[in-house]
Amino acid sequence: MSPVEALFLDLDRAWKGPEGDRITLRVIGSVALMLQSDYARATKDGDVLEIAALSEEVQRRLQKLGGEGTPLAIRHRVYLDIVRSGIPFLPKPAIYHPADDLNAKLKYFYVEILDIVDVVVSKLKRFKANDVADIEAMASRGLVDPKRLLERFRLALDANSMSAMSDDYGRFVANFRQVQRDFLFVDETEFDLPDWAD
Repeated sequence: MSPVEALFLDLDRAWKGPEGDRITLRVIGSVALMLQSDYARATKDGDVLEIAALSEEVQRRLQKLGGEGTPLAIRHRVYLDIVRSGIPFLPKPAIYHPADDLNAKLKYFYVEILDIVDVVVSKLKRFKANDVADIEAMASRGLVDPKRLLERFRLALDANSMSAMSDDYGRFVANFRQVQRDFLFVDETEFDLPDWAD
């Protein structure tokens, strides 16, 4: 069992609330890659379990149980971080897959994992060393279809064209073309961007 799965189980055991409809937790970021492949990226401080935005009360309780510096986070070397909506660069609708094996063991939560290709798209925004390593790892495992990545990237550009991040589209495109060239070994795609996109 991975540290992330163990953290989910401990969060579920510690959760206090009425039984019934389970709370959906949508996992994004590198942990989503690890839950869908044999990939594991060890970090000095542990991994960040990024969860898409939830109600304020649920967020507060989750952070108190599994946020950075909590006993559960220290034990599993994974801490939970809530990512505000509007921050991730994603196509709309983003694609999530149920974590069936994990969900069968959970009472209060229902875990959905962001699709590998959509995670790769989201990492084109920040494109730090860890993001590049994650993308390369997925590409080297044959888990990133170039045509599907192009399709999802175009959808993300369209979906976020009215947001503040559209000012950085030129950089996102350059990052995407680097992935095509260096990791997928396909011809770089030409994009027609507005003049205001750098």
